[in-house]
Amino acid sequence: MRIGELSKRTGVSPRSLRYYEEQGLLASSRSDAGQRHYSDAEVQRVWLIRRLFDAGMSSRVIASVLPCVDVPGDLGIAEETFTAMMRERERIDADIAHLVETRDALDVLIKVNSRHRAELSMTPEPAHGRP
Repeated sequence: MRIGELSKRTGVSPRSLRYYEEQGLLASSRSDAGQRHYSDAEVQRVWLIRRLFDAGMSSRVIASVLPCVDVPGDLGIAEETFTAMMRERERIDADIAHLVETRDALDVLIKVNSRHRAELSMTPEPAHGRP
C-alpha cells in the first residue's frame, strides 16, 4: 500500500510516517518512481509506534525496543530491549509520582480557594457610590 493508504488505515499523517521512516522505526520499499510502498504488517507496527509515543517514549527509545518485535527469538536482543523497557517503566513511574504530587498540591489550593470563595459569598457587598 502507498503512504496515503497507510495514513488512512492508521490515522497517522503521511508526514509522521515519513518521520518514522527517517528514525528507523518503519520500513518501506520504493517503486521505480520512488513512491513508498508498505506491507499490511506495517499497519500494526504504526499502531504500536503510536502507542509508544503516546506513552511518552522518544523515537530513540522506541528504536531501541522495537528489535524485540522484529527478532523475538534472539536472546541478546531480548536482554537489551528488556533493559530499555525497564528504564522506560522507571521513567513513567517517576512521571506518575510527580503528577500525583502536583495533583495533591492542586487539591490543597482548591480547598483553600473553596473556603475563600465561601467566605466572600457570606460577606455583604459594599454599597455602590459610597466611600
